[in-house]
Amino acid sequence: MPEAVTTHPQTAIDSVAAYARQTGATAELRSTKTIRSRAQALLARARRGESTWFAVNDGAMLTAAALVAELTRARYPDLVIPYHSRWRHFEAGGVDRLAQLNTALGSIGPAERARAQIDLALVSVLLDAGAGPSWCYHEAAIGEHPAQEFTRSEGLGVASFHAFMAGLFSSDPAQPLQADAAGLQALTPERLAAAFQVGPDNPLIGVDGRAALLRRLGQTLQANPTVFGQPGRPGHLFDRLASTGSGTVQAHDVLSLLLSGLAPIWPAQNALDGEPLGDCWRHPAAGQEADGPSRGWMPFHKLSQWLTYSLLEPFEWAGVQVQGLDALTGLPEYRNGGLFLDAGVLMLKNPALAGRLHAPGDELIVEWRALTVALLDELAPRVREQLGLSAAQMPLACVLEGGTWAAGRALAQQLHEGQPPLNIQSDGTVF
Repeated sequence: MPEAVTTHPQTAIDSVAAYARQTGATAELRSTKTIRSRAQALLARARRGESTWFAVNDGAMLTAAALVAELTRARYPDLVIPYHSRWRHFEAGGVDRLAQLNTALGSIGPAERARAQIDLALVSVLLDAGAGPSWCYHEAAIGEHPAQEFTRSEGLGVASFHAFMAGLFSSDPAQPLQADAAGLQALTPERLAAAFQVGPDNPLIGVDGRAALLRRLGQTLQANPTVFGQPGRPGHLFDRLASTGSGTVQAHDVLSLLLSGLAPIWPAQNALDGEPLGDCWRHPAAGQEADGPSRGWMPFHKLSQWLTYSLLEPFEWAGVQVQGLDALTGLPEYRNGGLFLDAGVLMLKNPALAGRLHAPGDELIVEWRALTVALLDELAPRVREQLGLSAAQMPLACVLEGGTWAAGRALAQQLHEGQPPLNIQSDGTVF
């Protein structure tokens, strides 16, 4: 029998208080209110000339908004703009892959259809980190659609779609159209590389990191049946969130459940007293108003928010209304961030930094991403004004799709042969 542990009452009280403070700090860093407030504070600081890295040229914002509005009109002439989500990548090349999935699923109920769609979207989003400039995916001819090649995010989306359809993430050969705990834990870098057509002449950044991330996902699904059911599947998030019977779900509730439920999958280099924080990074000027352990941390949760955006449609297709879309922030990745650098809204104080390789945790990159979040909020109303749309007609999720992301890519193509204006060393889990 283990020896009893005697704890001094005051020590126990202090431990409980420390745990409560820690829990509060973690919750604070998982809130989009914290993301927004700290990003806005860093932008105000840069405007005061106090940033080590960036100067802000507000006069270029109208030019950036005009470019985004122009591209939005070109891409969506009727101004009926869908959400910026993984489902747009599943439409690459004009192929309706959602219809292919639904046909393969057959005559099942809306809840089970939503579970399969969520399985696909969640796994695909976790695989959607930067692909690098040299990788592509070759899709064979489908019906009237000829064979096509896709790169970057579209390529990763199409590749993950076909991997899902082939049952790569399922442990049950009789149920290939799912991602489950056992199937994900069995995933090896070699099997993932084969599914993504990776080879010496077709290198993909971070294959090992992507496979490890999905294995950790499988472990987390198995360890948390309250959220992910039995057998553990991402799709059981639908049951957890739609079980109230109200027919509605709040967008931030989806994000909060993802951030708490999936916390163990993220690399542990960003942690607070052993609890993984995920996409949350040190910046000395972040959270200066905070008086506790969250001070000095700048949260983003880009992949989790991208995932939340990508789960909105499966809920809506199943008849569940998603509310509070603009509680989510813009996505701080290199296309949106590149838009502001290449449009001249942000200017590097040391232009030589553009030619160097940076880590995701470098203060320069953390600040660039924070300024991107704050500037996207300021850009959105300017874009809506040019298009004559209201915030209800064009929430931030649609501004991103219309879009800021496409404008960032277009400018990068014009100025850097498609490369972002800052080079980031990705491990396959952030960018």
